[in-house]
Amino acid sequence: MGYLRRNPSLVVGIAFLVALGLFMIIGHFVVDTSKSRPLSAPAVRAPSAEHPFGTDRQGRDLLATMVAGTPLTLRIGFIAGFLGVGIGAILGFVSAYYRGTLDTVIRGVVDIGLTVPGLLVLIIVAVSLKKGLTVDQMAMIVASLAWLNPARTIRAQVLSLRERGYVEVARLSGMSGPEIIVKELMPNLLPYLAATLVNAVSSAILASIGLEVLGLGPIDSPTLGMTLYWVNYNAALINGWWWWWTAPIAVILVVFLGLFFLTVGLDEIANPRLRRAI
Repeated sequence: MGYLRRNPSLVVGIAFLVALGLFMIIGHFVVDTSKSRPLSAPAVRAPSAEHPFGTDRQGRDLLATMVAGTPLTLRIGFIAGFLGVGIGAILGFVSAYYRGTLDTVIRGVVDIGLTVPGLLVLIIVAVSLKKGLTVDQMAMIVASLAWLNPARTIRAQVLSLRERGYVEVARLSGMSGPEIIVKELMPNLLPYLAATLVNAVSSAILASIGLEVLGLGPIDSPTLGMTLYWVNYNAALINGWWWWWTAPIAVILVVFLGLFFLTVGLDEIANPRLRRAI
């Protein structure tokens, strides 16, 4: 508790995410999520007691849409983030520890991949799979590039650790390479890996929302990005239907503020210089 008081960013991030979690959990008990489907409510109604967030032109209750769509958006982020960090961590640890030809190949692939415009690649992949795209397929599309940056950053961290004394002692004691990676290197990078994971989830959510706003997402799913796509498609901003775009943007702000402050807080744990400063 004393450390949490010295790390307000972590506390704020957790508070935002807990509030979001309560909104989703309580919402599923008190809100009829079937009203997130088209023609389930009167169209284009401003917020009222019956529809607290209002309704859109498709006849969807926006409160039900937010309750049903927020977990789907987070699902995309978590699947893509975990896959990206998982693959990136494996490649980063193996590349940095074993070095040699393997390191050269992995580093070359990562460097080339990072020079390619990521959004363009994602758009091309999404367009080719657009017909019948599901939430899980959307997550896989985003994950296809999500491992590149974690692989590079984790490799750099492992390079700084592999020459430490305790790693050398582990080698001399007869431990194998995989054992050293799992038992010696990985535990020392857990805070950094956690911060990398949160950052990867945030980036994956941003990428998925960007693709969805362009109309390249799961068209029948009430995700936050697809809600904004319909906002744009129906010119809600021009028509003055402010409640239609206010709801998803407010939820997106809570998501990104929570993940941002959580990343900053975890970075203070992972970075010794920042940790000494608080």
